[in-house]
Amino acid sequence: MFATEDALDRHPELTRGASVISAKDAAALSGTVTPQGIVAVCRIELTALDDVLARAPRLLAVLVDPNEPGNVGTVIRTADAAGADAVVVCGGADPYNGKAVRASAGSVFHLPLVEAAVDELLPRLHATGIVTLAATGAADADLDEVDAAGVLRAANAWLFGSEPHGLAADLLGSADHAVRVPLYGRAESLNLAAAAAVCLYASARAHRTDTERRAEPNNP
Repeated sequence: MFATEDALDRHPELTRGASVISAKDAAALSGTVTPQGIVAVCRIELTALDDVLARAPRLLAVLVDPNEPGNVGTVIRTADAAGADAVVVCGGADPYNGKAVRASAGSVFHLPLVEAAVDELLPRLHATGIVTLAATGAADADLDEVDAAGVLRAANAWLFGSEPHGLAADLLGSADHAVRVPLYGRAESLNLAAAAAVCLYASARAHRTDTERRAEPNNP
């Protein structure tokens, strides 16, 4: 850990044992305009896909070749809030990019993060009985329809593509369902983070409703 003199004074417990650096060096090491004056070098511990699947996850967020670190962090934060079991990143922006970490608002430390090749991921998800849902504005079925059909009550893995390109056609064909978010107003589309929030929370609500229903007397 490295800290400026000012940071040492402001955070004595946090910076105990840190090496002192100048404000200029702290600025050079930081990716923000107004650095906090504390820099730490940490070992990244990614979770293995096998470990996540062994826990019988109910909700996964899968980012396929995301191009914007801010979106990656925001989706991680949203997945955490929705109670997802893990976030899987298949290529694209690094979830530990400084911008992604800041956008996650701490959720990067709450959820297991997995790195996997998407062509290897889908067969594994199918083999474990997880329903794969590819989010795309071009889908025939919308979120309301798959919810009414009971699809969201199963274990779900939502696939989200990059902001400008979405998901590839072969990937859309490999998923169990291609799903679009219904637009009731005049907006042409939702951005990635907003669409992910709607989809993840739809599954989370379906899971909670199903759990509550099963808990009622005389319900199987």
